[in-house]
Amino acid sequence: MGEPFEERYEDVLQNIEAAIVGIYRTDPALVDYEVDSGLGSVIAHYTAELQGRPPPAAPSDANRRRVFEAVLAACEWRLGRGPDAGAELNTTDEIIACLKRVRKSAQRWTKRGGRQGYLTFVSRFLP
Repeated sequence: MGEPFEERYEDVLQNIEAAIVGIYRTDPALVDYEVDSGLGSVIAHYTAELQGRPPPAAPSDANRRRVFEAVLAACEWRLGRGPDAGAELNTTDEIIACLKRVRKSAQRWTKRGGRQGYLTFVSRFLP
């Protein structure tokens, strides 16, 4: 039996969540719904890429767009793209799986803790 998903991709998950928490710390009005929507947009972006389609437009709402852009930048780094590319490359499929795992966590903590349940929870674990 292999190692659990969270352990195998801990660094990728932390990169994604650090991007989200960075926005939350600069804008405490950010809510989980905007995070969920931004993550969904990044998932749609990479799914379109895998299917050879142009990516959908970035979200027009300011907070959702900020989440989208920050998470996309973290993912691009993990994919080895850009001038400051990460040393440990991941595949697009792995990135999508990690994005879905973070999104599922966000949805779970929103149900438990309300509008900022996920953001309150995850920000405790990141410097």
